Amino acid sequence: MGKSKSTRRVADNEAQAISKMMRTSGQKLNLVAQMIRNKPVGKALIDLTFSKKRIAGDVKKCLQSAIANAENNHGLDVDQLVIVEAYVGKNLTLKRGRPRARGRFGKILKPFSQLTITVRQVSADEEQA
Repeated sequence: MGKSKSTRRVADNEAQAISKMMRTSGQKLNLVAQMIRNKPVGKALIDLTFSKKRIAGDVKKCLQSAIANAENNHGLDVDQLVIVEAYVGKNLTLKRGRPRARGRFGKILKPFSQLTITVRQVSADEEQA
């Protein structure tokens, strides 16, 4: 008895990491995700380290998690990993407010986002093509 093994959501040469509840809007997070798409992981880590965006540190943490998943869970070579997908999704939005003049109420929305990073192991000849 017991639960049957679930099928993998990604291919055999891929690994994935999902970071939820990131305290920024999806639009701002997508600017950082766009910066690392289709890059080797070493180059992407350097770009995120020296980025001036506040959320770049959290994106770097998610990327390091995807690299660790590839190495430890799936036995992939870290030096041959390339980011194939980095996409952003909406999460919840906190609704806050501030009293304004003449009895009105100013709406303050505090959005949260989630980030999914997928890395794939590619050989050296595929990388140059």
